[in-house]
Amino acid sequence: MCSIMGFLSDALDARSVRPFFDRTLSRGPDQTRIEPAGKGLLCFHRLSIMGLDESGMQPFHLGKDMVVCNGELYGFRQTKKELEGKYSFQSDSDCELILPLYREYGLEMFRRLDAEFAMILYDGEKGELIAARDPIGIRPLYYGFLPDGAPVFASEAKNLVGLCPEILPFPPGHYYAGGKFVRYADLTTVDRYAEDDLDTVCVQIREKLIAGVEKRLDADAPLGFLLSGGLDSSLVCAISAKLLHRKIRTFAIGMDLDAIDLKYARQAADFIGAEHTEVIMTREQVLDSLEEVIALLGTYDITTIRASMGMYLCCKAIHERTDVRVLLTGEISDELFGYKYTDFAPSAEAFQQEAKKRVDELHMYDVLRADRCISVNSLEARVPFGDLDFVRYVMHVDPKLKLNSYGMGKYLLRKAFAADHILPEEILWRQKAAFSDAVGHSMVDDLKEYANGLYTAAEYEARRSKYDFARPFTKESLLYREIFEKYYPGQAPMVKDFWMPNRQWEGCDVDDPSARVLSNYGASGC
Repeated sequence: MCSIMGFLSDALDARSVRPFFDRTLSRGPDQTRIEPAGKGLLCFHRLSIMGLDESGMQPFHLGKDMVVCNGELYGFRQTKKELEGKYSFQSDSDCELILPLYREYGLEMFRRLDAEFAMILYDGEKGELIAARDPIGIRPLYYGFLPDGAPVFASEAKNLVGLCPEILPFPPGHYYAGGKFVRYADLTTVDRYAEDDLDTVCVQIREKLIAGVEKRLDADAPLGFLLSGGLDSSLVCAISAKLLHRKIRTFAIGMDLDAIDLKYARQAADFIGAEHTEVIMTREQVLDSLEEVIALLGTYDITTIRASMGMYLCCKAIHERTDVRVLLTGEISDELFGYKYTDFAPSAEAFQQEAKKRVDELHMYDVLRADRCISVNSLEARVPFGDLDFVRYVMHVDPKLKLNSYGMGKYLLRKAFAADHILPEEILWRQKAAFSDAVGHSMVDDLKEYANGLYTAAEYEARRSKYDFARPFTKESLLYREIFEKYYPGQAPMVKDFWMPNRQWEGCDVDDPSARVLSNYGASGC
């Protein structure tokens, strides 16, 4: 990961902006630059992943133009070859391509990128600042307005606390130019479904996921893999091991008392021949880390916080004990293929609209979790299930095929890899368990018990009533909201709402986001 910040205003100089920018120093601890851009500044904290020497440091310059980018541009080596006759490149960094691409295509450049990115570009001829974010929002970007009305963009909301009265997430799939946002990509609006039959769909899913994984194995820094033992991360690891033809390094975490997934992660790792590391966490570690995790996340959402506890502690151990700098993860599969609660979808179209909602909002929930837990530990996240071609295709699959009419969730994904035998049958066909529960049911119970002991019934009602937006509805959610307000006062609207099952569906009107409360949870947590 890296951290970026930029604005066109003389209200801040390099000295005054540095304390705000350094709040995300962990995203890019290797090198820092703050350079003038017109009457403003472009700021960059670097984590070296592609092109590790000094020549890969940003901002990049081309004539009067400048850019800072936190991202990965896939297929950049071929694009670079095509442009080498016209442009001179000084580094092995993929992001050095951005300014030549801008010269060639202007704002149309964003539609051409196969990338996950957040960038701020200064057009020196126009004296204009342009910002953009990838179509899913895998890389973070926020914005607000300075007292003089100038927009300021930054990697995380914490960079803008105290600078801007209102902080907002930069909308994925948009660029900002000429004072307005323009949507350049929409992966989830489907006018017509593909006519592929079940077998064709599974072939396409297999081929496109393998391609998405292969792109993300290109790194000049050491690779590692988060392995929960569930289907999604296990597939990413198995595909990677096969593509790399070598032993990969996998990491799993669980509670010391009742970790559900550790045994499955170990089974998957043994099957693919991985160098596997288990991280054990305790109740004390969870409670001691809670405030730090909420502060680094910038959310009060229950599901996001619960699921972040294990991920944060696992990544912390990876950072402290290994030389790994890049982590592949299994996020974004659930949004595309379904959660436990989407088994209750009343129709195929309802399933499709729920998937659209989840993917559109990913940047506020699971993607946010993965980014912050990994980047705060000076690591980079890569998400193969977020490959643009893969997401676009799965969203166009007829939702009648994606509905769980097979007695097994994510059937299409499982069937797509059934003939490859790259995973044990027990892993490939295992029922899904929620990550926040799978690290150990006791972790969620410990958090709820701790929160319940902090407030009397009267205190709970009085304190939760202070919040008009996303009002807390349990003592646990009140605790999280109060910690959030300590670090992000008045900024609750930057998260749309609580992540919850669709309460309008029969069987989903629950008061807790955990899949454990659903009637179809069954043997998922075993």
